[in-house]
Order: sequence, then C-alpha cells, then structure tokens
Amino acid sequence: MTAPPFAIQVALTTLVVGAAAIDVRTRRIPNWLAGSGLCAGFGLQGIFRGWSGLGDAALGAGLAFAVYFGLFALRAMGGGDVKLMMAVGALTGVSNWFSIFILASISGGLLAVILILLHGTLLPSLRTLAVLLGQLVRLRAPYRAEPLLDVSHPRAVTLPHGLSIAAGTLVFLVLANSA
Repeated sequence: MTAPPFAIQVALTTLVVGAAAIDVRTRRIPNWLAGSGLCAGFGLQGIFRGWSGLGDAALGAGLAFAVYFGLFALRAMGGGDVKLMMAVGALTGVSNWFSIFILASISGGLLAVILILLHGTLLPSLRTLAVLLGQLVRLRAPYRAEPLLDVSHPRAVTLPHGLSIAAGTLVFLVLANSA
C-alpha cells in the first residue's frame, strides 16, 4: 500500500465521495463522473510518473474492468460501478486498486449485514445466499434461478455500491498515509 501523490488523493477523494452521494440519492453513478475520473487518472499518472504511470493506470483500470465486468455480466452490479472502479484503478494503479477492492468488499459486506439486521430479513437473506452460492457452484447465473438477484429487477434489494467504494477508498487513504 503506497500513498499516491497529494493531487491524486484529492482527485480520488472528490471522485468517490461525489459518486457515493449521487449513488445514495439516485442509485446511479453518472458516466460524466466516472469518465472524468478515468481521464484524471491517466492524466495525473502520466504527469507524476510518466510512461510507467500511464502503464500502471491502464493496468489498474484493466484489472478493475476484468473483475467488475464479471459481476456486471452476472447482473450483480451496475455498469456505473464498473466504470467508477475503472476510474479508481486508473487513479491508484494496479496494486493500490487491489487493496481498495478488498476494503470496498469488506465495507459492502458490513453495510449488507447492517441493513439485514435493521430490516429483520436474516432468514430470507440466508435463503437467497444459498441460492446464489448453489447457482455459482453449478456455473449458472444466479439471477436465472432467483430473479431478485438481478440488480435491474424492480423489486431487487440493492446496495449503493458507490458508498462501499468510497468507504474502502477513504480507509485505504487513511492507512496509506499513516504507514
């Protein structure tokens, strides 16, 4: 975990906090925001690290795309989440992106548990988790067996993943700057 230059930290913070606020309010992450973050990532990496920075930005964005596109294809994640994480990857580079991915995943899991407990939906959630895992083990798309696992379903219970990404990114920045 390496702290990025201050200008990248500012751009990253602005990006994820803005995305979280919009995602919580509208349940969407706009293309103009993710696209701006992606351009800023390549631009700032190029300014601070030259060609190696551009390569690292490409690898970070590419890894984010590879991981998140799979989730998008399974209809477990929206397209805005994919593009936001690509922008985060371009801003941070591949190794720091992976740390943020882990922290965002933990944040999302904690948020899900809190919401399950607040809404009293533990048993239905465990049933849905069993269906999800059973389908994945059989190499089947979970939304085919349980339509509510498709994030685009009108009655699907979804989390604003932009909030999880912001939480993971901010924790990453605190940890990277304290090391």
